[in-house]
Amino acid sequence: MRAWQVSELGEPDEVVHVAEVAVPDPGRGEVVVQVLGGAANFPDVLACRGEYQVKTPLPFTPGLEACGSVVACGDGVRGFAIGDRVLGMTVPPHGGFAEFATLNASATFPAPPALDDREAAALLVAYQTSWFGLHRRANLKAGETLLVHAAAGGVGSAAVQLGKAAGATVIGVVGGPEKVAVARDLGADVVVDRHQEDFVTVVRDRTGGRGADVIYDPVGGDTYHRSTKAIAFEGRLVVVGFAEGRIPTAKLNHPLLKNYSIVGLRYGLYHGHDPAAVGRCHAELTELARDGAVRPLVERMTFGEVPAGLRRLADGETTGRLVWAP
Repeated sequence: MRAWQVSELGEPDEVVHVAEVAVPDPGRGEVVVQVLGGAANFPDVLACRGEYQVKTPLPFTPGLEACGSVVACGDGVRGFAIGDRVLGMTVPPHGGFAEFATLNASATFPAPPALDDREAAALLVAYQTSWFGLHRRANLKAGETLLVHAAAGGVGSAAVQLGKAAGATVIGVVGGPEKVAVARDLGADVVVDRHQEDFVTVVRDRTGGRGADVIYDPVGGDTYHRSTKAIAFEGRLVVVGFAEGRIPTAKLNHPLLKNYSIVGLRYGLYHGHDPAAVGRCHAELTELARDGAVRPLVERMTFGEVPAGLRRLADGETTGRLVWAP
């Protein structure tokens, strides 16, 4: 089979190369799928650079999640059959940027019938991350104001849709007029082009000076520090990631003075700490997809466009999710 492999660390478009490798055999608790859609995530960029918190021995195929048709099941796997259309988390070194991939059966679910292969490939990481961030960590309530950074990006676009589905007023922050239109189409009530407006001023104006009840921040850096000026009394600032590249430091007297919470979110931990909640989350997302409340925003790549796509993702030039599909 063909697979994009990383044999040395560096910028993704410089280090990934096509290799002919054997179709993997499933280990215990694993399923092998023929890939129908492989989504790109920012951790794939970090993995290529050797900067991801989980280090994978070289060589490996990146691609954190995939949708595929089951072709083989390992020992101990229950609930899946050959030919089932599923989505799931891949098992290194056999990631989703290949014609066949290995999935962890405990992190694999039926693909929602309402979504096509590319949309299903982009559902798991972004939408479960946002679901756990908004509902489990921030306890978002109907009627509250939600501020979403990078609202036209992967997890940001998911947070906008889930925030609206929860009955929140959503303010999205994006970079550039094209992404303004995207965030509006996703359902954001107010969209701020950070190149043209100060989101802190907009939030204060729109909330009568109160601030946002929940702030969803996958960017970090200066965005985090500016967000602390836009948060409401007893607000919750959810730290999702650091796409800006710089990890901010918090002055803890500030949340004390304003009575707000800083909450961290590492979605992958729930697979080990509360797998039942992960299953409930997928069931709810499947219902929301059926009802049309969520639908991943995807841009299709061919197999040959994977390196360029990862480069665009690294440079912050993507909208929604990049997904390669046969």
